Amino acid sequence: METFEKKDIVHLDLDTFFVSVERLENKEFVGKPLIIGGTSGRGVVACASYETRKFGVRSAMPMRTALMLCPNAIVVRGDMEKYSKYSNLVTDIIAEKAPLYEKASIDEHYLDISGLDRFFGCDKWAHELRAKIIKETGLPISFGHSVNKTVSKIATGEAKPNGELHIEKDQVSPFLSPLSVRKIPGVGDKTYSTLINMGVDKIGVLKEMPLEHVTKLFGQNGVDIWKKANGIDNTPVEPYSVQKSLGTEQTFEVDTMDVYLLNKILVKMVEELCFELRRKEKLTGCVTIKIRYSNFDTHTQQRRIPYTSFDHTILEVVRELFKKLYQRRLMIRLIGVRLSHLVHGTQQLNLFEDTPEQVNLYLALDWIRKRYGITSIGKAFK
Repeated sequence: METFEKKDIVHLDLDTFFVSVERLENKEFVGKPLIIGGTSGRGVVACASYETRKFGVRSAMPMRTALMLCPNAIVVRGDMEKYSKYSNLVTDIIAEKAPLYEKASIDEHYLDISGLDRFFGCDKWAHELRAKIIKETGLPISFGHSVNKTVSKIATGEAKPNGELHIEKDQVSPFLSPLSVRKIPGVGDKTYSTLINMGVDKIGVLKEMPLEHVTKLFGQNGVDIWKKANGIDNTPVEPYSVQKSLGTEQTFEVDTMDVYLLNKILVKMVEELCFELRRKEKLTGCVTIKIRYSNFDTHTQQRRIPYTSFDHTILEVVRELFKKLYQRRLMIRLIGVRLSHLVHGTQQLNLFEDTPEQVNLYLALDWIRKRYGITSIGKAFK
């Protein structure tokens, strides 16, 4: 049987991140039931404070349902630009100290600190990093420290709120076994329901099931969750860098200065890149435009943006950057768009609309593209 590779992996997770940011900027929210999301009853909960969770309020729940469960909750419309700023502050602190880190989402990071125990002691180092983040940002943050990503992430969940938990190699099995199978990363509602109906409610029960049986029920996902139940996860910490990006370029056979054509191409590029972002469940935090003129001079413009994966948001930035960059009366040989500073996240994460119509529109467009091809549907261009 495959075994887990012994490493020192730390998972850092900002506690109720959106709520914490709002409380940092408005002390009146401290200790009160707070929900971040759309400001009408037709919106979706993006983040719920612990005071609302005891009433059953959860992220991704319809706002109307949340307010029925907790009528006294204060609803605040989310501000992704503000949350992105605080997220980047935390990332900058981690980047300064950590030998290897991965920004997994807007509010969580994985750190590979294997080998630091020879110099500092891994627990002491992680504790001091957490203390530095809290001191410099004012945000509560928890961490789990263990042998791999899966165990560290589950440990973080058990350490919350605002705590630390270290699980040694020989503690992995006794730590995981009594926990709910819902704690396993990758176990969604459907898988959880199937497992519960089979009487498999604890990780310890799942780990004792024959792998063949789990695979027959859930396919490759069954293999993944069975390995995680057994504390096996050799997924490496992926270095976070500006090279972690998606981009596309087009070189023209005949140099052009047709602004109508150039804008039409930019729209198509943004649509295809954003579709790829959403397909991979990624958000971008930086947009770059590139132009190469007929004399081969190459220029770029870039802008940091609130994390998003929506065409209309990114296209607006692309058009503004193009206007700044393009020197009229010069022929263009190449044009390109690059989306970088990618983190894990879905379109619901960066939208705080009052209604879900915008999200549903993108879901419908993406479904058509997946079924009939990426060029099967796109924006009309006048």
